[in-house]
Amino acid sequence: MKDEETKPVKHIPIWQIPIEPIVSGSKFKTEQGYSAIKDGVKSQSTSSDKVLGGKPAWLKVKLPNGKGYQEVKSNVRGNKLSTVCEESKCPNIGECWTAGTATIMLMGSVCTRACRFCSVDTGNPKGWLDADEPENSAESVKLMGLKYIVFTSVDRDDLDDGGAHHYAECVKAVKRENPQTNVEVLTPDFKGDLEALEEVLDSGIVVFAQNIETVKRLTHPVRDPRASYETTIKLLAHAKKYRPDILTKTSLMLGLGETDEEIRETMQDLRDIGLDIVTLGQYLRPTTNHLAIERYVKPSEFDEYRRWGLDMGFQEVVAGPFVRSSYRAERALEGNNAGITN
Repeated sequence: MKDEETKPVKHIPIWQIPIEPIVSGSKFKTEQGYSAIKDGVKSQSTSSDKVLGGKPAWLKVKLPNGKGYQEVKSNVRGNKLSTVCEESKCPNIGECWTAGTATIMLMGSVCTRACRFCSVDTGNPKGWLDADEPENSAESVKLMGLKYIVFTSVDRDDLDDGGAHHYAECVKAVKRENPQTNVEVLTPDFKGDLEALEEVLDSGIVVFAQNIETVKRLTHPVRDPRASYETTIKLLAHAKKYRPDILTKTSLMLGLGETDEEIRETMQDLRDIGLDIVTLGQYLRPTTNHLAIERYVKPSEFDEYRRWGLDMGFQEVVAGPFVRSSYRAERALEGNNAGITN
């Protein structure tokens, strides 16, 4: 009996094989082989947003596009960099990348903490760090021709110093390769370690930021239990005393249930330690597993909060629905609300 004709095996290029998307809230394996949770918070039943109807007109943005945006995107991919612009689903990614500005996220894209407002993946990197990241970051800044760069990162509680030494090495590499570039850092709290903080402060930065995120009453459940209002205040206060030549900065999300009185009290706590710049923006729920939106803050209310802060003596208060910590950071001291027009 004649053998049946064997059909040739069809070889499909790897890039054509469909990849199942990782579902938000589910566990997955990272490239480095450790487990993480997509978007930072496990799937759970949470309350719906308290605000009725669709998003108001002032919360609609254009889809990212344009030559500047595509160039920055290509550069980020080519240098294997993580950006907070992408990982946090920032609504300003189109505006900032089109302007040739990006906030680079150091130490990978998996955070050891699980704040309930944040969509960055959560897991335990078990000490993993990219040894080439300082030089890759410096080269990226050079290729983009940036005069101002912001470094931020995930929390890295798995590292003894919270990643402070790695931060400092990245800043120093940028300054060696791009001495004219100003560097701002938006850091984790380094578990309250002031010596670790000082290493970053001495690395060549012009702005130090650590986000308080919300008012004291809402710190938990908004932030991870390992974070605290008091620790952020302590770090910002120490930074100002240790290096008074460096500007200090923090950010507040609004729309989580805070009152006007609590906003004012928080701003006063920050001003009392000599903080220079505060940013205020609308909380936007990244997935249905995250905290619900309690209210949409009107542009006119942001204008009022900005006036409060300027009256208190802050050098600048950048306030508006889409404002985030690093929003047009290089324009923070122009005295015009970073160019925002409502």
